[in-house]
Amino acid sequence: MSNIPELFGSMVFNDTVMKARLPKSAYKALKETREQGKTLDPKVADVVANAMKEWALEKGATHFTHWFQPMTGITAEKHDSFISPIDGERVIMEFSGKELIKGEPDASSFPSGGLRATFEARGYTAWDPTSDAFIKENSLCIPTAFYSYGGEALDKKTPLLRSMDAVNKQALRILRLFGNTEAVRVTTTVGPEQEYFLIDKALYEKRKDLIYTGRTLIGAKPPKGQELDDHYFGALKPRVASFMADLNEELWKLGILAKTEHNEVAPSQHELAPIFTSSNIATDHNQLVMEVMKKVAIKHGLTCLLHEKPFAGINGNGKHNNWSMSTDKGENLLEPGETPSENAQFLLFLAAVIKAVDEHQDLLRISVASAANDHRLGANEAPPAIVSMFVGEDLKEILDAIEAGKPCVKKDRVFMEIGTDVLPKTPKDTTDRNRTSPFAFTGNKFEFRMAGSSDSIACPNMMLNTIIADALCEFADQLEKADDFKGTLNTLIQKTIKEHKRIIFNGNNYAPEWIDEAAKRGLLNLHSTVEALPYYIKPENIALFEKHGVLTKTEVVSRYEIQLENYYKQVGIEAFTMVDMIRKDLLPAAASYMKDLSETANGKKQLCPDLCCGYEEALLKKLSELSSELYEKVEALDSAVNTDREFKDTLEQAQYFRNTVFAKMAKTRTVADKLEPLLGSDYLPYPTYGELLFSVV
Repeated sequence: MSNIPELFGSMVFNDTVMKARLPKSAYKALKETREQGKTLDPKVADVVANAMKEWALEKGATHFTHWFQPMTGITAEKHDSFISPIDGERVIMEFSGKELIKGEPDASSFPSGGLRATFEARGYTAWDPTSDAFIKENSLCIPTAFYSYGGEALDKKTPLLRSMDAVNKQALRILRLFGNTEAVRVTTTVGPEQEYFLIDKALYEKRKDLIYTGRTLIGAKPPKGQELDDHYFGALKPRVASFMADLNEELWKLGILAKTEHNEVAPSQHELAPIFTSSNIATDHNQLVMEVMKKVAIKHGLTCLLHEKPFAGINGNGKHNNWSMSTDKGENLLEPGETPSENAQFLLFLAAVIKAVDEHQDLLRISVASAANDHRLGANEAPPAIVSMFVGEDLKEILDAIEAGKPCVKKDRVFMEIGTDVLPKTPKDTTDRNRTSPFAFTGNKFEFRMAGSSDSIACPNMMLNTIIADALCEFADQLEKADDFKGTLNTLIQKTIKEHKRIIFNGNNYAPEWIDEAAKRGLLNLHSTVEALPYYIKPENIALFEKHGVLTKTEVVSRYEIQLENYYKQVGIEAFTMVDMIRKDLLPAAASYMKDLSETANGKKQLCPDLCCGYEEALLKKLSELSSELYEKVEALDSAVNTDREFKDTLEQAQYFRNTVFAKMAKTRTVADKLEPLLGSDYLPYPTYGELLFSVV
């Protein structure tokens, strides 16, 4: 590997490159745009564009593209070369400020949720100067927002940027009340931990379900799964270690702070964690991480699976979203300090988070809702679908004392006693970790653990920013009018804790008792995406987004429609794939095996009528019964998914696919998974779970 400090960010038009290549005035203007949100002069854009082009050409780039994030959940790009004809026969390499600032891809074929008719094709991309341009596969990639002819956001980036502006505005109001006049901007920061599976590419290519849907739709449990917990943090296998080394190099070139890598709980499952950065850049980086993972895996004869539940019976993939707030002066607003009970500013920001999460449980659940993530949430491997907060015992004691109006008892620092003098004494953290909590405080940030591994983190962070901006706005409105700031502040924190303490739960979120307790507290338990999404268009939620300029009513409704449509289409694709696999692969394999068993039994009887055929007869009976039952189930599933019934709206259609099609898929799989283990190895039509999970060495 090359020298890492020199390698890092080598394919990024970052601050160091800008400072070296831009005139001082242009660099200063661009910095003010990036850090303070000031509008960039078009003349400066021309200067930046030319510097970008020259740098990109030196790096071997021949094209540029506006790299954006439509509502598909993945990235999109349309490439144009730098060439421009002169004299009819020659070309020069050009790139203007106009081309940098604005692009015009066709918008008609991207999801719009009713915002656009199919014939309304015009859409625009707008340069996001807060996220660095980079080079990928000989193209200069310019991070951009994507919007319609009418100005509506057609992407995931635009609402995220708006939400960051909203939380910045309200957080600064709070800081000014505490006498902080130095901070110019408050930025939300994120460090998304990415889980994924690596399986052998040749085996992947023999599974239609993995190819079409990203998860196995049928498959019996292997003799060994994750029961021994021996894969977690285990030594890396050679192919995996080689993959990770190449992955790190590619990510570091792109300036992505890939820091931690390890084996996860399930066999063939792994995790990558970056160092935190601003929500916008972290979102861009996470999209690149997923793309690069897949490409690097192919080079190693592997396939990277990012689906939330690729395999039944073992842990699925999540994406832990570590969220915090910091000023441009480096102050973390969720840092408790040595004496959190005396840190009024921290307690107020903490109270805002508590209030926001309690009042807007529905929006946080919606932010992670998908057909794929429904398989994972609440499966004793991930947080449940019930939103709650973990704050740890020390903070809980402080909050309880504030609620009761009693003084907080300051605790001395405790050191771990491990029981041997050889090991050094280490300071004990103020709280344990709670891996079952959906939203856990982990020292100076909150870990939102419900996000799905394949999803963009733009939506969860847009939701978090918006709801916390709203809580801070309410606080600022009250405190700015107060005659007695300190007294009003104390009353406000105490009142907030009393009204919203139900959301705090430090116990085991996997325990069945928690479901009953959560219901008593009045917390929502939205099991599926279809149950959660109608909350999106509640009038009070639409009003919230409009109040802070994050989404208009039409933009909210469009996202609601898009997510419902994605749900029933995904379940439909899975159902069609399951029918195809069972009809064309599994049932014919069973028929072939039964034919050979019958011939074997008949041959034995012809040779010697007294020879015992108990094995063949018993197995034939089981195979015949299960095959007949499976045939009935798959016919019923096929009939359900090919229905010609009319639906009054997308919600009814999504409900049908959830309650009817998905239910029939589950019943069909139960029979298929009983039939598969009875087949001889030579008759199995696709790689088994055991082969898929334990083939990478």
